[in-house]
Amino acid sequence: MSEETWHGIPRSQIPWYPTIDYEKCVSCGKCVDYCKLGTYEFEERDGKNKPVVRNPNNCVVLCTGCDSICPSGAIIHQSEKQTHEIIKGLRKNYPLQNKTET
Repeated sequence: MSEETWHGIPRSQIPWYPTIDYEKCVSCGKCVDYCKLGTYEFEERDGKNKPVVRNPNNCVVLCTGCDSICPSGAIIHQSEKQTHEIIKGLRKNYPLQNKTET
C-alpha cells in the first residue's frame, strides 16, 4: 500500500495538523462534528469526554475550518507561512508531476 500524499509529497512529512489547548477547551465537541475526515475523536480524560487529535494526517493541508468553529479558541494550527516554506523545501525531493492523458 502506498503512503498517502498531498500534491505528490508524503502527507506524513507535512507538519500540518490541529493542536488543542486544554486550558481553553470546553469539550463541546464541535471540532469532532465539524471534521468529517476523522482528525478528531473523543477520549475519556479525567472522567470527561474530551476531543483529541487522533489522526493528525487526516487534516487537509492548510485547512483551518475547525479553528473558527471552536467557541473557546482552543484549536490552533502551525503557521501557514512556515508550512509553505516546509512544502517548498520538500518540493525539491518531490517535484510536481505533469499529468498527461494516455
